[in-house]
Amino acid sequence: MTVLTPASRVLVVDDEPQVALVIARLAESFGHQVVVAASVDEAVARFDELPFDVVLTDLRLGRKDGLALLRHLQDRAPSVPVILITGQASVDSAMEAMRMGAYDYLPKPIERGNIGELLRRALDRKRLLESAREGPAESARSFTLENVVGRSPAMIDLYKTVARVAPGKGSVLILGESGTGKELVARALHSSSPRAQRGFVPVNVSAIPEGLLESELFGHVRGAFTGATSARRGLFEEAHQGTLFLDEIGDLSPMLQAKLLRVIQEQVLKPVGGNEEVKVDVRIVAATHRGLEDMVRKGAFREDLYFRINVVTIALPPLRERVEDIPILVEHFLRKYEQQNRVLAPRCTERAMTVLRAYSWPGNVRELENVIERAVLLTRDGTITPDVLPPHVRGGEAGPSAAFQKLDEMVDRYVAQVLAHTGGNHTEAARILGISRRTLHRMEERKRQGLEES
Repeated sequence: MTVLTPASRVLVVDDEPQVALVIARLAESFGHQVVVAASVDEAVARFDELPFDVVLTDLRLGRKDGLALLRHLQDRAPSVPVILITGQASVDSAMEAMRMGAYDYLPKPIERGNIGELLRRALDRKRLLESAREGPAESARSFTLENVVGRSPAMIDLYKTVARVAPGKGSVLILGESGTGKELVARALHSSSPRAQRGFVPVNVSAIPEGLLESELFGHVRGAFTGATSARRGLFEEAHQGTLFLDEIGDLSPMLQAKLLRVIQEQVLKPVGGNEEVKVDVRIVAATHRGLEDMVRKGAFREDLYFRINVVTIALPPLRERVEDIPILVEHFLRKYEQQNRVLAPRCTERAMTVLRAYSWPGNVRELENVIERAVLLTRDGTITPDVLPPHVRGGEAGPSAAFQKLDEMVDRYVAQVLAHTGGNHTEAARILGISRRTLHRMEERKRQGLEES
């Protein structure tokens, strides 16, 4: 156990006495002196009496919340780290806390080891700030993560990373399987950056034929190729002073990788067929479900470009690794379709939720949303039961009936996982499966007909 300097003084603020006592005892076990306050006003009064090295405060404190205390301390003692704690972890509160300069954001229940390490790092940070005489953290704009929903530890970490990275200028690489919400995170980075008033331009590299992609990205002059009857600005120019989101950048050809690298390095481009250079100021946010490090080792992706786009990496966890978020996501999508359709959304039964939690979700959050939309349309009595869920999802239900699955269902799930792995590339999926593309299309058609009949 690492015991910190006994002189370190911690202020714990919580309006629930038992909770405050638990947090205080945890902090004391690491050698800290602890003072407890039950409200923001009491905490401010304690600050008038004693200097503190770190503050642990609940977010919800009645009339004045933890953010009010944070605002007060940012003005009065900007070098004192403030750690916000709450049992109601949400995207908005996490983003607001980090935007305002909170050192960290912890959901309840708090584990002893986590709080000990966090206090150690917070105090180290305070000493660095004081020695360097730095001022308060630069504020950023509000964050919008839309459908990126969850309270799992992995998602809380993701919210904090987005909050810290968004105000900067460096390129960001977002990693994650198909359907995890990479574009939503990219939009959040843009909307929370100094470029928010400019354009966010998304482009799916794998969806545009290679012969057209260069012109789409960099534009072309009149007569550059057959059919180019007029000059056209490319997506880089459209994103000038904004953000360009390059989805599935791992599918970029070697030739375009070299041209993209030059534009990122020099901030200038030449339209196809043109001789004059055009200056651009663009922040690059790239995303891929592929392993770029392996591609670099195999020579399929340029190492210098990889380092240029990978200033900061944000990894989105697959849904199967944050099963505790499935009920929250289900409720989120039910509310979404309730607002869209202006009707009361059905309730998800416990049996249906058990099925949803047992399924592996190769399509991740996007697949879950599709399943919930389907269930809403098929529900007749105001409750979502297992029988309105797709057959391939029901195959994951726990219990004796799930001990043996039909062969077709097992094959369908495996094919879906391979297609998710290849990002929908049927040629690559057929190669992995050891079948022809025609056979793969027949299998998909059989599955579609099964869903329509169910």
